[in-house]
Amino acid sequence: MMTRALAISDWLSPSRPDYLVCWHHGEPLTLHRLRQQVQRLCAVLLVRPEQRWALCFDDSYQFTVGLLAALHAGKTAIIPGHSRPSLLQEQSATFDALLTDIELAPFCPQLTPDAVTHSVGAELPAIAPDAQVVLFTSGSTGEPRQVVKPVAGLDLEAQWLAALWGERLRDCCVVASVSHQHLYGLTFRIMLPMALGLPFARYQLLYSEQLSALPADRPWAFISSPAFLRRLDLSLTAPCCRLIVSAGGMLTDQAAAAVASWCRLPVDEIYGSTETGVLAWRSHAEASRLWQPFAGVEFSCDRQRRWQVQSALIAQSDGLPLDDKLEFAESGKFQLCGRHDRVVKIEDKRISLSEIERRLLAIAGITDAVALPVTRYGRHGIGVVLVLDEQHSANRLAQLKLQWKRELQRWLEPVAIPRFWRVVNVIPQNSQSKPAWPQIEELFSVAR
Repeated sequence: MMTRALAISDWLSPSRPDYLVCWHHGEPLTLHRLRQQVQRLCAVLLVRPEQRWALCFDDSYQFTVGLLAALHAGKTAIIPGHSRPSLLQEQSATFDALLTDIELAPFCPQLTPDAVTHSVGAELPAIAPDAQVVLFTSGSTGEPRQVVKPVAGLDLEAQWLAALWGERLRDCCVVASVSHQHLYGLTFRIMLPMALGLPFARYQLLYSEQLSALPADRPWAFISSPAFLRRLDLSLTAPCCRLIVSAGGMLTDQAAAAVASWCRLPVDEIYGSTETGVLAWRSHAEASRLWQPFAGVEFSCDRQRRWQVQSALIAQSDGLPLDDKLEFAESGKFQLCGRHDRVVKIEDKRISLSEIERRLLAIAGITDAVALPVTRYGRHGIGVVLVLDEQHSANRLAQLKLQWKRELQRWLEPVAIPRFWRVVNVIPQNSQSKPAWPQIEELFSVAR
């Protein structure tokens, strides 16, 4: 039987049975308590003149209170993607006030849900059918760009995921190493568990030890990024997971196999973006590891081999262009073959940075890699930042670089062989677990 996902407008319905929504250090937070807190905050928001409320929370439960109160009060929920005061001030033109659990400089009106002591009001106003939330994506330039997401689309996305994994998720508790301030975390940490009546953790997992320490007497759904899975300490005790989901970047077969061996469970991946929502999924249990589009997602290709996608989650009637290159099999499934926007010109030759990264990750001992164009003293070349599976002396690193270059020469033309090399413990990442390009570029600002 297909698992039904409740629409966000029905999450706080008085007819819904009480259940454990959230927990932290044994503190139970029930649906009844959530409803009361939303009613209090909604009553305050209804009499406030500000229309656009930015949500900046470390606590996923308080974030849910703020999100629901804003939507029931007819306000627009703005989700900036971070809580850094300087950047919030820079983006302050996009919102009128802040809902937050973090101490921020008072550059605009702010409310903390926990501090609202208003008596519980009457029944909550209905959420408008055309209600929207606004998220941000950095895109390829790093400049935050607004993406408007209809609440109806978020509901539909939860229905698709419930149809796919609802039975596996039954009775699970949801934990995550990704932030609810981005669409992936919002969908999987908040929307899906609330729609299915599953408890979720209040705070983001930051370390392998926190994942390993999860109680073994209940099943878990772990929502992760590829970077967290690559960094897992596999010497720890594995949690009892029924579902492990990865999204937001490439998960190598090597990393997926290591996690599967540790948890005795294959990793499932989601393909999509903030703009498109979920597009496809795949399981590393399958030998082909091809991507299966969700029903209703349609891909088309123009004469320049640029792909376009249409789905019920995309408001634009003509769909959206993709930066990814796809190759379809007769089954209707596809594989990803790099990105158009990861092609640069070096000495008038087109060089695929994705291809360089892929070849590096195939070399034993390299666990993570990013490539980028670097200009030094007027000379252009490829720079790479690597993470290795063990520490090496300077002499040993010099030897390894020669070996890596010889290996790459089997696949890449000479101009594509990296000229600048950096080895780090962790590749700098932003809050979406994607490469933090400004910090990565700084690694090449000093000659070495």
